[in-house]
Amino acid sequence: MQRLKQMYPQRHPNAQRGVSLSGLIVVLALIGVVAVFAMKVLPTYLEYRSVKEAIAHAKAGGGSVRDMQISFNKSADINRIDAITGKDLVISKEADGIELSFAYQKKIPIATNVSLLIDYAGTTANDGVVAAKPDTAAK
Repeated sequence: MQRLKQMYPQRHPNAQRGVSLSGLIVVLALIGVVAVFAMKVLPTYLEYRSVKEAIAHAKAGGGSVRDMQISFNKSADINRIDAITGKDLVISKEADGIELSFAYQKKIPIATNVSLLIDYAGTTANDGVVAAKPDTAAK
């Protein structure tokens, strides 16, 4: 009997259990901060995914460089892509065909003078290496 009491101690009926009000407020505040942060970042990530799909669609359409830019711009209009245009794409000829790449930064204001800067980049190349945009200022 003594051994059973050691294995299963009795709980005191007056013992307090649960979360205090101040603990609940802290947890809710943290959840709120994370939710606001997610609501600001998620749209930029969804736009990035739309850009990746648009360059894949433009590459599948084929044609000249201008045709691919026009195809991208049409997809951008449909998907509300504001970050880049067809002229911002890097279209390069590789050994296995034409590859499209992009790279851009998105600045997300968090609070008064605090911002989050995210670098987005993508390519249709199988190796995943994003081609660099040629420097036009040096010419």
